[in-house]
Amino acid sequence: MDESTVFYGYGHKNIVARHRTTLEFTKDNSLTLSGDCILLVSATMSASEIPDKIKSLVRKKNSVLTFQIEVNGLEDRIQAFGDHNLNLWDDRCMVVRKSGYVSPRTVAVYSNKAAIDIDRQIVDLLKTGAKARVTISAKPV
Repeated sequence: MDESTVFYGYGHKNIVARHRTTLEFTKDNSLTLSGDCILLVSATMSASEIPDKIKSLVRKKNSVLTFQIEVNGLEDRIQAFGDHNLNLWDDRCMVVRKSGYVSPRTVAVYSNKAAIDIDRQIVDLLKTGAKARVTISAKPV
């Protein structure tokens, strides 16, 4: 059975979204220019707060995850996979990775996009502090 949840976050003037292998959503309310993987600040959800039904799917190897990011009518999607090694413990952020590396912050691996791959129109809006809606969908394979 497919499951989904929604969270919100905001852009920030220092969002550059240039990291080639990761994408991060953080509950922190600010960032420096060196945080080049961060797409959203002040996120309303962290890895540890993902609903249990979705966590159980995320922790299944090769479950398919979709992160749909919507900002002012524009939309981008990231496809990634779950893994049985994901612990989803971090209470501050969520990281989506192109690699298979797992840490308490990792919520998905082997994604088709990292920060640098996000639609540049969306990134430009986020640089102005725009609000974003992110839908996480998970389904077993």
